[in-house]
Amino acid sequence: MTKRAPDVSASPPRRRSKYTLAPLVLIAGNVVLFALFFAWPAVIGLVYSFTNYTGVGAFQFVGLDNYSNLAGDSTFFDALTRTLLYTVLFVPLNFVFSLLIANVLVSKHAKGVSVARVFFFIPWLLSPIVVGVLWRWLFGENFGLVNHLIEKFGGSAVPWQSNADLSLLVVVVAASWAWTGFSMLLFIAAIKNVPVSYYEAASLDGAGPWRQFLNITLPSIAPTSFIVILLNTIHAMKEYPLFAALNNGGPGTSNNLLVQYIYQTGFKSGQIGYASAASFVLMLILMAVAIIQLIVNRRVENR
Repeated sequence: MTKRAPDVSASPPRRRSKYTLAPLVLIAGNVVLFALFFAWPAVIGLVYSFTNYTGVGAFQFVGLDNYSNLAGDSTFFDALTRTLLYTVLFVPLNFVFSLLIANVLVSKHAKGVSVARVFFFIPWLLSPIVVGVLWRWLFGENFGLVNHLIEKFGGSAVPWQSNADLSLLVVVVAASWAWTGFSMLLFIAAIKNVPVSYYEAASLDGAGPWRQFLNITLPSIAPTSFIVILLNTIHAMKEYPLFAALNNGGPGTSNNLLVQYIYQTGFKSGQIGYASAASFVLMLILMAVAIIQLIVNRRVENR
């Protein structure tokens, strides 16, 4: 009886199957989480935005009434305006501050770089609630450390909380302080990837540090700058816990941002459908910002 020759055309060994199955299992887990915690709530929110749902009982479809009512809601536009103002102030301040620190820390003349990185990164690890409480202790009108020092040196207490503009400014500075560490790390990584030969060639041509920064560093880190601006813009447009902990959008409601308006409308006033419509307006604004920044970034890269 002759032995049967092995079939070379047989299917590949089963061992390969686990290398195919493992990625599918991992991806499936992410897909399920994405569907449960993002896609499904988004669909439900979109449906509620066309209803008069109050959070309890049944609801009726009202078409585009919620969106048309938003167009005439002055409180909504006040919150939106204050949100845009906060974003316009926060994003450039954080960008400049974090880029300045990153440039100092990558300098060959800098000392104690490791300690400085940890020092600037610690605020980003803190909860926004903790950051808000810390800055309220600093800038409280009656008990704050800053006013105590001002009065000790003969000055008058500054209305950090009762003046709407100063109150917003305190939150802007506190948020920039808290987010500097994250942006700084991104800039440090980007600056270190710039070829040293560029700076050596510029030095031979007589370019000073400021000219090297403008003509070499800034263009080379443009993609990272784009990411930093985009992330900070999205974060600023959705800011809520820092305001709640520091001054609760005060004085009064003058510094209520859009997310605070959505929370108060939906959960305190029981207008879930109306708040859902405001949420989708915010989402459309964020999508528009991301698309515009993406187009601008591509044009800059293609130059």
